[in-house]
Amino acid sequence: MGLERLRADHAQALLAFERENREYFARTVPDRTDAYFSDFAARHRALLAEQEAGVCHFHVVLDDLRGLVGRVNLVDVEDGTADLGYRIGESSAGRGLATAVVGEVCRLAAAAYGLRALTAATTLDNPASRAVLERNGFTVVGDVDLGGRPGLRFRRGLPTAG
Repeated sequence: MGLERLRADHAQALLAFERENREYFARTVPDRTDAYFSDFAARHRALLAEQEAGVCHFHVVLDDLRGLVGRVNLVDVEDGTADLGYRIGESSAGRGLATAVVGEVCRLAAAAYGLRALTAATTLDNPASRAVLERNGFTVVGDVDLGGRPGLRFRRGLPTAG
């Protein structure tokens, strides 16, 4: 498995991944709208522009055959913090992949992006996501509403360079 920073040439694979896993993801996270899929090319270009500006860091997760099986994102970078989000496709779920790539992104967040803390959230009915966060040192800091669904907000401090 490998983690790569999002690039323009990931667009088709990322769109296929999101389409293939739409129903699976909708079971535990707010659903992507139809507009997300119909306007995907423009959205992808906008994400790359945000990444270039340094306000977000997007990553794709590739399997050993270079197929896209997940994504891990750091968004809303500000004052040394960012919000972590991740999705692992149904065919790759339950094998420890999410735990591993979230751990890798936490290391990147500190070492490559200079971040000091990350926040994340998950719905109450997603114990697997909660376990991924807890295994990676995140602790619950409060309640949150995620698209009308009750959830928990998490936080993790990151080691500082020096």
